[in-house]
Amino acid sequence: MSEAPRPRALGGLLPGLPQLLAGRWGSGGTALLVWVGCLWILVTRFGRVTAAFAGAWDERVAVGTLLTGLTVAWAWSWRDASPGALPKQVGVSQWDLALRAFSRNRTAVAGLMVIVALYMVALLTPLLAPLDPNFQGALLTERYVGLSGAHPLGTDQFARDVLSRLLYGARISLLIGFVSVGISVTIGTLVGAIAGFLGGWVDGVLMRVVDIVISFPQLVLLITIIAFFEPSIFLIVAVLGLTLWPNTARVVRGEVLSLREREFVQAAIALGYSKRRIILRHLIPNALAPVIVAATLGIGQTIVLEAGLSFLGLGVQPPTPSWGTMVADGRNVLLNAWWLSTFPGLAIVFTVLSFNLVGDGLRDALDPRLRT
Repeated sequence: MSEAPRPRALGGLLPGLPQLLAGRWGSGGTALLVWVGCLWILVTRFGRVTAAFAGAWDERVAVGTLLTGLTVAWAWSWRDASPGALPKQVGVSQWDLALRAFSRNRTAVAGLMVIVALYMVALLTPLLAPLDPNFQGALLTERYVGLSGAHPLGTDQFARDVLSRLLYGARISLLIGFVSVGISVTIGTLVGAIAGFLGGWVDGVLMRVVDIVISFPQLVLLITIIAFFEPSIFLIVAVLGLTLWPNTARVVRGEVLSLREREFVQAAIALGYSKRRIILRHLIPNALAPVIVAATLGIGQTIVLEAGLSFLGLGVQPPTPSWGTMVADGRNVLLNAWWLSTFPGLAIVFTVLSFNLVGDGLRDALDPRLRT
């Protein structure tokens, strides 16, 4: 009996430690990573943290994220490690089985931890960046300066700090990827569910629209639309979100065609439930597994598309930093200033790789045929 409180005490001492000792590397490592990272920022950037309360809105968001990360990581680890914290359940749901299967996939868990770290860094950028991303040093002496103590990742052609621009660029790239995929998944899910459930001429019309959108070369379509308007972050998000939904619609339609013949849907129809209720409360929740996988993989694809548009000069416009524009800025000086394109390029690679690893892990975990 005296040994029971020890896991809870460990959770209060160091968040994530009880879970790591129990072999739960994903949840424990994520809690420990978030708590230690936020504590390090609080200690090393205490002056910035206190000044940010009266600063710009993104600085206040950064402080809120910092305090939330410290509190949530500690509270969750302490509560999760307490005896009897979770109520006993009769049976195990499919989502619980999927979560257990995902947690056993170490590459997927590592990808998830990288994604959490990236979004935390993006939100905490005002507290982490050494300088303002558009601050220009002395052009005669600080242009194309290599890696140094003052500039850990060097400077660019305008004597701007590459590390600061890389951190601020993460906010743009990750925001565009997340919001664009959110829009496309929402549209695709609704269109696919309506087409699959109603069938008939509604299905025919909606699927022909899907075929028309898919038939256009995606990159050419994006370039054509953006060429008619002034490039901006809002336009890029809208264009990507409104052109990436057809694949999700096809996946959801296939799931709904199978689900609408199941007993629970037939029972809902017999009870006189409205079509709207059947689609929103019965069909879509049961078709979410492939949608989640498609959304995870789609974020990586969207980040690459945004980087390609920015590289071509049709994405985020200077001086706003993004990973694509940073790669484009260094393409003509790769031999003399290799760091300009290398570090944002590596950021794109590791971010997309992490999302793909998580997507593959979710696909394996959510498919009962692949679970062991």
